[in-house]
Amino acid sequence: MSPTNISNPSQGLASPDFEKALQIGRPPTIARLFPHSRALIVSGKFIDLAMLAKGKAITMAANGRSSFVIRGALKAAQRANAALIIEIAKSEGGANAYCAVNYWNIARIVDAACNEMGITVPVAIHADHYGLKNDQDVEDAKTEIPSIFDAGITSIAIDASHMPDDKNLLANLELNPHIPPWAGLETEIGEIKGKEGLSTVEEALFLIQGLNAHDIFPNWIALNNGTTHGIEASDTGIQVDLTAQIHAALTKYNVSGAQHGTSGNNSDRLREIAARTRTTKANVATALQMISWGLEVNDFGNAQLDGQGNFIKVKDQGVTEALWTEMVAYAQAQGWQGGNFKKLNLPFENKLLGQTAKVRERMISRVEDFVYNMLVNVLNTRDTAPLAVEAILSAGSYDAAPKAERIEDPAEWTPEKIVARAAAIDSDKGPEGDFDD
Repeated sequence: MSPTNISNPSQGLASPDFEKALQIGRPPTIARLFPHSRALIVSGKFIDLAMLAKGKAITMAANGRSSFVIRGALKAAQRANAALIIEIAKSEGGANAYCAVNYWNIARIVDAACNEMGITVPVAIHADHYGLKNDQDVEDAKTEIPSIFDAGITSIAIDASHMPDDKNLLANLELNPHIPPWAGLETEIGEIKGKEGLSTVEEALFLIQGLNAHDIFPNWIALNNGTTHGIEASDTGIQVDLTAQIHAALTKYNVSGAQHGTSGNNSDRLREIAARTRTTKANVATALQMISWGLEVNDFGNAQLDGQGNFIKVKDQGVTEALWTEMVAYAQAQGWQGGNFKKLNLPFENKLLGQTAKVRERMISRVEDFVYNMLVNVLNTRDTAPLAVEAILSAGSYDAAPKAERIEDPAEWTPEKIVARAAAIDSDKGPEGDFDD
């Protein structure tokens, strides 16, 4: 199949392959919500498979903290002919959200934007960092997780990394029946907290082997491999050697890597991640937010500061100067600094939407240009859209077959044995604190 079948909206809409994928590739929840849609919203499984088919390719998982970010990322993916993930984390868009985009409306926003703009590349909608910190969170999730899939989520990250290793695994096992079998699945070890509490091979094997024993085969595993959420102030960033070591240890379980905290890591390091590891998903959140607002960033999306430690607004880029002044004053009144400017998303959503068409469009275009460069020149994602379509046609369904098969003995992974195994793991969870997205 020629890549041009998908990259050009007019060609893509007329492509027999696209038409067939649209007919069979959308999950039943998406087909029910959007019965007349021509947006190819699919399971995260197919996005992962497309990256593996190309090889040494990573798609961006763009955190859609606003409709501007979502639209810019979608336009970039269309230009790059690339399969894409749009996501929102529980802290960003859960019950106690700091963004207007949330678990329950993100699919509607994506679907509407795709239809309006003629987006024909495959897109997964991912519930990132569905965080679980205690037993009550796990119990509540049994109701909430089905609700977000009902609302159009097609992929989820179960993040019980805040809990001890045994509880992390047991939470994943307990919640799996509430996740549709066709959905993309991510699991996680180690809170994302920079150089503290780095993940180990032993922890990764414990989680993946325990899931495997119960016929659960995640598409991705996320690690604490040295990076952080928000603004990356350190030049250390992602530890590629550690990531490669853990991925190598997991080879026979056929799980891909999800790289969190991508914002602020330089392009060479991200290229190395693509080249040397099994990573197929890279989360970008803070960079896209800052870029949409019109802040000065370096070539890998880290917002720059002036001599007084303030963000630098680029004149006539992003939001208007008057609105930015208002946003800064509001943040100062709340005592918000640095990465906590993310909390401006919710109170300023309507004011951002109420700007002129010219201003709104330049916010979107700024995101588009950044994402396009990342997809094409850093993450090696160009022309992966047809590969995702091919995977759908090969499966003949909205549900891809598992990438792995059970090789672990369930009798060795009972709850009692899980607790005993975890007690023998030598792990350092790092300092206590709030490490949410």
